[in-house]
Amino acid sequence: MSPEELVPVLWEATAETAQMVLWSTLLTAVFGLPIGVLLVTTGRGGLTPLPALNAVLGAVVNIGRSLPFIVLMVAILPFTRLITGTTIGTVAAIVPLTLGAVPFYARLVESAVRGVSREVVEAAQAMGARRVTVVLKVLLPETLPALVAGLTVTVVALIGYSAMAGAIGGGGLGDLAIRYGYQRFDTTVMVITVVLLIVIVQLVQSLGDLLARRLSHR
Repeated sequence: MSPEELVPVLWEATAETAQMVLWSTLLTAVFGLPIGVLLVTTGRGGLTPLPALNAVLGAVVNIGRSLPFIVLMVAILPFTRLITGTTIGTVAAIVPLTLGAVPFYARLVESAVRGVSREVVEAAQAMGARRVTVVLKVLLPETLPALVAGLTVTVVALIGYSAMAGAIGGGGLGDLAIRYGYQRFDTTVMVITVVLLIVIVQLVQSLGDLLARRLSHR
């Protein structure tokens, strides 16, 4: 492929990857954060112990984390078609990306929230704070740097997942690497795609680390 042909194709593939990762990151934060908090608050010694709900949530999260992403993509094809009307393309890839990342991020949230000192929670309760207030005013602010760091790790994982989504026509840089780099034996395209993915990951990780450090020194 000539440079004149490669540049617009690279731009399009990068835009598709960005679309997949941004939307799935947003949805992962929306669903993963409350699930992670619920895993802590409904567990033994939590603000609202609910053993049955905690067991169900834990089982669902564990199942989601145990499935390799490529298996998950294929397994939920009917669900993806139900949601988006198709099983190929960038929009369709957002569904498995989100379902694969939510359990991962939920466990990171759970780990971060469990790290909050019990004394801090008890002090807030002693001052009359309700459970919702404790979560919103104590647990989340105290863990914000760790939550940002965890989301950064999740975004990096999503970038890798999005590349795998190209295996089933998900679009993006992974699709470009497979169709042009692998199937057409174009080493140049393969190398450029790999380098571009590495650069994107490094930028995301650096920005996430910077934000987490600034929040920890507020």
